[in-house]
Amino acid sequence: MKPALGVCYYPEHWPEEFWAEDAALMAATGLTWVRIGEFAWSRLEPQPGKFAFDWLDRAIKTLGNAGLKVVLGTPTATPPRWMIERHPDMLAVDAQGRPRKFGSRRHYCFSHLGYREASVRIARILGERYGRNPHVQAWQIDNEYACHDTTLSYSAAAVAGFRNWLAQRYQSPDALNRAWGNVFWSMEYADFSEIDPPALTVTEPNPAHVMDWRRYSSDQVVAFNRAQAEALRPLTDAPLIHNYMGRVLDFDHFDTGADLDIASWDSYPIGFLSDRLEDGPEHKRRYLRQGDPDMQALHHDLYRAVGRGRWWVMEQQPGPVNWAPHNPAPLPGMVRLWAWEAIAHGAEAVCYFRWRQAPFAQEQMHAGLLLPDSAPAPGLAEAAQVARELATMPDIKPTQARVAILFDYPSAWAWEAQPQGADFDYFRLVSEVYRGLRKLGLNIDILPLTCADLSAYKLVLGPGLFTLPERLVAALSTYDGLAILGPRTGTRTPDFAIPVPLPPALPGFDTTIALTESLPNGAEEPLEAGGTVGRWLERLEGTAEVVERTRSGQPVLVRSGRLHYLAGWPDPEAMVRILRNACAEAGIVTTDLPDGLRISDTATHRFYINYAPEPQSHDGVTVPAAGVTWTPLP
Repeated sequence: MKPALGVCYYPEHWPEEFWAEDAALMAATGLTWVRIGEFAWSRLEPQPGKFAFDWLDRAIKTLGNAGLKVVLGTPTATPPRWMIERHPDMLAVDAQGRPRKFGSRRHYCFSHLGYREASVRIARILGERYGRNPHVQAWQIDNEYACHDTTLSYSAAAVAGFRNWLAQRYQSPDALNRAWGNVFWSMEYADFSEIDPPALTVTEPNPAHVMDWRRYSSDQVVAFNRAQAEALRPLTDAPLIHNYMGRVLDFDHFDTGADLDIASWDSYPIGFLSDRLEDGPEHKRRYLRQGDPDMQALHHDLYRAVGRGRWWVMEQQPGPVNWAPHNPAPLPGMVRLWAWEAIAHGAEAVCYFRWRQAPFAQEQMHAGLLLPDSAPAPGLAEAAQVARELATMPDIKPTQARVAILFDYPSAWAWEAQPQGADFDYFRLVSEVYRGLRKLGLNIDILPLTCADLSAYKLVLGPGLFTLPERLVAALSTYDGLAILGPRTGTRTPDFAIPVPLPPALPGFDTTIALTESLPNGAEEPLEAGGTVGRWLERLEGTAEVVERTRSGQPVLVRSGRLHYLAGWPDPEAMVRILRNACAEAGIVTTDLPDGLRISDTATHRFYINYAPEPQSHDGVTVPAAGVTWTPLP
């Protein structure tokens, strides 16, 4: 399949005489897809039951007549003001008991069944009208679940839903009390009606309580999405999509994606560098106008897994954004680079956000491909360049990676509930493992914990996994590749208890974690082979072979056969060495890349992607600053 480019467009924002000219310029730029409608509920249904589809009919026809394929969004992320009059209790409530007010977006609680039914209704009505429209060739359900901290709601609907969820899960309060360990601090319940969400407790709540609250809240996102998907399925043959976000782990994307055909995500590299990464000031200065070299690739690979091989970038940053602490402009070449990097990771489509910069409301400072006066913005020429280059390329197919990382959303919830160290963060741990592999020039696949067959990979890594499902343990017991689990993997049961036998309890592994330390900055333990471990360090006891140890003799990496356990959080130097040695043992060829340069292989080409602000060379190939190039593979 040849990848395509697209754009996000809001015909309701512009005079109708703009539409045909905009559509013609989109097509001339080389864009194929155009996403519309995801925020338009007040224009589609200005009063309850009073619909106004004529403008949308004309917009879809105008775009389609220009040769563009439409992604039509269900508008449920922005319920109109009249909806609150119908459902005054539909608003989400924060942990302090304050309702989230009308006046922006995502002002609904996933648990509110009345709003869920209203969302199904508008999805069904849109499906009945446009499900067989030849110009509507994909659907986006809602927009950016969890954005603005909206997964967790403490509303009356959520409280009632949580109690019912617990009753179904445990069947009796006694069973719940045993599972949660409520004998501790006299936290026992006599009835499910006594249980509230874990908020405003005097000190930290029971982590088992928190974990079930997070499971319940994730299930509500899944149910909300599923309800719309089930409404649309009989009415269209076009694929169903949702646009996830970067470093948002509030709900289980694998569970949500099971009801969809394609995963997509919204890629804002410069905003993420400023807003969502812990890297130090020197790193952030170096990549200020490019974004982190691995943040986008990690999400590309993650959402390829969520989409079971099919994924898009639904929103690609084309210039400065409006929402980060600081919003610099991309270096020349980065809008092109970001698109090609996504394509190299298997994206079917890359859609820029947005077509024309809005001259009003909250996103006035968010750049588009056009300025508010319709003059070209800098990103337009780079988008057109990518389109021209794509036209000359053969179909781009991903290749089978030899390395995989196991990724688990509940693990993120667990370590938020019980971090033990102020700077222990699941996503950061995973991303540092991923970055170490990328520095060695490797392609990586992401796998869910439901994966029962690891045989396609020579090396599998499982950092920070809350609990190990029996299915995964069985897969590891027959896996003939090399695996590294840890740190903090398999250290709790699903009910958030320390398991006995003591963790990590791996197949054939005579090693237990006897004590755990979380270490502050400046207290890192040096390793014999170089580098340090910090933030997290487990003291191991047992007979497993020691591969890496601290200078004081404490085991940090141990093995039994080809199964390894990593008992600490290595710094970048130690991480790369451990991964390099593992790859060598597994028969995987690695290459040390210059700073900021990354490689992505497809079935036919090797892509050289340079995030650095200066040219970089490797394999006899020189890549310009903020540039991308490729060579055919033999």
